[in-house]
Amino acid sequence: MNILFIVIIVIAIILAITGGFVQSLNFLLWVGLVLLVLAVIAWLIRSMTGNRAP
Repeated sequence: MNILFIVIIVIAIILAITGGFVQSLNFLLWVGLVLLVLAVIAWLIRSMTGNRAP
């Protein structure tokens, strides 16, 4: 009976770690997409105004 509890605890810890990892990757994906959209908007504004700063 003790071994069953240990196995359940280990599985729960592994699932908690992988769940947190997936959530953090999902957050980073959204941050990356927002930064990409901001970069495209900034590039479009610079190309429309003709400002060619190095």
